[in-house]
Amino acid sequence: MTYMAREPYANFWPKVADTAFVAESADLIGDVTIGEYASVWYHTTLRADINKIVIGDYSNIQDNSCIHLADDFGCYVGKYVTVGHGVILHACTVEDNCLIGMGSIILDGAVIGQGSVVGAGALITKGTVIPPNSLVLGSPAKVVKDLGPESADNNHKWAEKYVKVAARYTERVINPGF
Repeated sequence: MTYMAREPYANFWPKVADTAFVAESADLIGDVTIGEYASVWYHTTLRADINKIVIGDYSNIQDNSCIHLADDFGCYVGKYVTVGHGVILHACTVEDNCLIGMGSIILDGAVIGQGSVVGAGALITKGTVIPPNSLVLGSPAKVVKDLGPESADNNHKWAEKYVKVAARYTERVINPGF
C-alpha cells in the first residue's frame, strides 16, 4: 500500500512495516520507522528531520498527534503503546505498554517508564523520568500513584484493540498472537 503522505528528508525515507496502518492524511517525513501492526491515525504528523522517530510494534498514534525531535534526542515509542488524540511527543522516550492520555505533552529527554499512564492534558517537562507503572497527572505532571505491574497488562489491552481496529481499515484478517 502506498501513502501520499510519505516524504523523504536528507535521503531518509519513512519505513513502514507491511502490516502497519497509516491513514492517508498522516504525514511521515524523513527518518521514521513504523513497526509491525502499528497504526498512525488521521492528521497526525511524524517529522524526523534532525533525528529519528521509531514507533514500536503494535503501538498506535491517534488522530491529530504530533511527533518531533531535537538534535540530541530522537523520539522512541515502545511496543504496545497507545498515544491518545492530540498528543505532542517531542524528543522523548515512551517505554512499552504505556497509555498516553489525550492532549498530553511530553518534552525533550523525558522518559515514561514501562506500564505507565499519563493522564489527559498532562505536561511532562524536559528531562523528567517517570518510574515504571506510574499514574502521572497535572501540569506540570507529577506521579500520583504506583499502579503496580498489572498496569502494563491493562495498557497492553488498549493497544491490542487498536490493532484490531486498524485491521478493519486495511480489510486484513490478522492474528498477531493474542
